[in-house]
Order: sequence, then C-alpha cells, then structure tokens
Amino acid sequence: MTLKEESPELSVQHEKYDFMSGEKSFSCLHTEKSSRRRAQKTANRRHFTCQQCGKSFSRKEHLEVHTRVHTGEKPFTCQQCGKSFIKKQNLKKHTKIHTGEKPYTCSQCGKSFKHKQHLDDHKRIHTGEKPFTCQQCGKSFTKKGNLKDHMSVHTGEKPFTCSQCGNSFTKKGTLKTHTRIHTGKKPFTCSQCGKSFNHNQHLKDHIRVHTGEKPFTCQQCGKDFTQKGNLRKHMKIHTGEKPFTCDKSFEYKVAL
Repeated sequence: MTLKEESPELSVQHEKYDFMSGEKSFSCLHTEKSSRRRAQKTANRRHFTCQQCGKSFSRKEHLEVHTRVHTGEKPFTCQQCGKSFIKKQNLKKHTKIHTGEKPYTCSQCGKSFKHKQHLDDHKRIHTGEKPFTCQQCGKSFTKKGNLKDHMSVHTGEKPFTCSQCGNSFTKKGTLKTHTRIHTGKKPFTCSQCGKSFNHNQHLKDHIRVHTGEKPFTCQQCGKDFTQKGNLRKHMKIHTGEKPFTCDKSFEYKVAL
C-alpha cells in the first residue's frame, strides 16, 4: 500500500539541544514560518500619519476625517437647522434632536435615549458600576468624560476660556453655560408658566414648584427640599457650621 507523502512544511521539525539541561526540544517549521509571515505582515502594514500633529491611522479614510479637526472643514450639514459636522455619523446622531427619536430604552426603569452610549452610561446608575478610575486619587466614575473632567482637579488645567471676559473653565459645557451671562440667552423654558432659564438644571429645579416634588430629605429631621443646595444650607442648623465670618459668624452668606 502506497502511503501519502506529507507536506515537508508540516512534517519537518527542528531539533534543539540544551547543553546545560541535556534536554531536547522540537519546534514545528510550519509554526515558525507562520509566525515570521505574521510578523512581516504587521511590519509591512501601512500607517497614515497626520502631518500636523503626528497622529497615525491604519486606514487612509480615517486620516482624511481626522484632518478636518485641523482644517475646520464640516461637510455634513443638517437640513433643518444648518448645523454642520465633521463626520456623517455625528450628523445622523444630531438629527434625532429634531425627530425626537429615542430608540434605546432602559429595561429597568423605562427611560429612553437617543444614543446607545448614553443608555450604556445610564445603566451604571442601576448596577453601581464605576469603571473609570483616577490613577492619582482612586476616585471612580460611571463615564469616561467625567474622569477626564475630574483630572483637571489634579492638573489645574482650565482649557476653555471665555472670549469676552477671560474667565477659564475645566469643562466645555461650563463655558457654554457661562457665555449665556453675556448673551442673555435663556434657552430652557417652563412649559407650564413660560419662565425661562439659562441652565437646564435650573429649569428642572423650577418645575418642582409646579409638581410639589421635594426629593432632597434631611436624614436628621426628615425635612424635605426641592433643591439640593437648600438641603445643604439646612444641614448647617444641625452641624452648627458658620462658614461666613465678619466680626460675627453666620450660617448663611446672605446674613453676612
């Protein structure tokens, strides 16, 4: 019976002898060749590098999108409001503001979101997961963006500066809110009484005037408050703290 001849690449082995231990070892030639080919393929992989900042990309189209950060080009424009974007995907996400579409729903509380990432971040409220940890102080956060903002506490960096008054801020959102002081813009309006606010949180606090909701409760006396800041002030009654000093000490700044 004739035996089928095996491929030399698969059957040939290298014998290695260790003179210190006296042990023999064998390595498959095919495995070595495959490893070399993979290493060569990785070495030959083309990288596309930005000439302005040195950042590299594995695909040419990714570099082309990135260069718009430097050129300021925003080729994708919303047909409803005229806002433009660097990426087509960012425009797609933006259009949900106009359509009101919120396709991602939390299975635990029913809250819906425009973007999947926002749902993923929200779920951590229920799980208590905080996967983003500061390497300097150990504080953990539910969102990567919150950790990034927190790092400015250690670095002292305030990269967002108001062009009108020179005030600097750690967060872009804080600067955006601040500029409304200069413009007088109040984009958040109460649907019940028509009162407008320059900050979304201020509108949320105000709505409780209509609903009667008081979600902030004093753990010592049980008194409820519509705003967290009011609870914080109230706590000084129990602690006796008087942080505002003149010739006398006062619990509240307004008394000073």
